[in-house]
Formats: sequence, structure tokens, C-alpha cells
Amino acid sequence: MSFRLCSIAFACVAMTGCASIMNDTTAPVRFETFSAAGVEIKGADCKLENDYGQQNIKTPATVNVRRSSKDLQITCVKTDAVDGRGVAISRANGGLAGNLLFGGGIGAIIDHNKGTAYTYPQWVQVVMGKILTFDRRADVEGQPNRGTELVTPVASK
Repeated sequence: MSFRLCSIAFACVAMTGCASIMNDTTAPVRFETFSAAGVEIKGADCKLENDYGQQNIKTPATVNVRRSSKDLQITCVKTDAVDGRGVAISRANGGLAGNLLFGGGIGAIIDHNKGTAYTYPQWVQVVMGKILTFDRRADVEGQPNRGTELVTPVASK
């Protein structure tokens, strides 16, 4: 293969986002709601929101969520239950690392702007009456991410 042809091929690869090629702009996420006692609550209305917009779902559900570099805000409501809230943390995925290594800055910028370089947890369990943080780093394949409770610091006098 000629040097010119190799250069053109390399330039084309460098200018496309690696994560854009490997990942769609959406990813499936499973949402469930539970009581503090651990009993599943079906039919809770949940609003999922990030910088690309919002979705309204009824639990339990698996929905395609728009990928973003911003965290996903989750608010679930059900009659006779205290609202459940959560934040699904957006984490850079392997596509971004590959892009930085092989694709260069242009591809990383494209993937960042499209959101394809980021991923949310795969299976989220919101607990009514609590505010939880769901971090993809805690995901275990085939198991729900139960989150960690957001602790508000007590103000000192």
C-alpha cells in the first residue's frame, strides 16, 4: 500500500470518533423502584433527565437513555409513597480512552459532544423516600446497582 493511501486512511480514522463508531447515542438502562423495606413497588412514575432532555417511564422498565457527559437525574413518584430520587453518574467509557490513544483530540471532542463516550449504570434500583447515587463503577454484571445513600452534612453551630 502506498504511503499516500496509508496517510489518507489514517486521517479518516483519526477524524472519526472511536466511541461514535462503537457506541450508539443511547444505551439501555433498567429502572426499578422499591420501598425502604425492600419490597418492589410497581407502577411508579419516574422522570429521567439530563442535558439532552427528559423521559417519563413507569417502573419496572428498561429504556434507552440518551448518553451524555452529564449525570442522569431520576425522580420517582407513587401515590402513598415518599418520592424516591437518584443520580446516575455519567462515566467515560472505553471508547473515549481508545479515541485518545488512537483517534486524537478531534475524535475525543466529537464523542464528548455527542455523549457516546459516556455510560450510565445498567440496572438502577430507586428506593422510595431516599436519595441515592448510582455509580457505574459499582455495577456487577447481571445484578442491580442499589446505589449509595446521599448523606447531607449536618451544619455546625
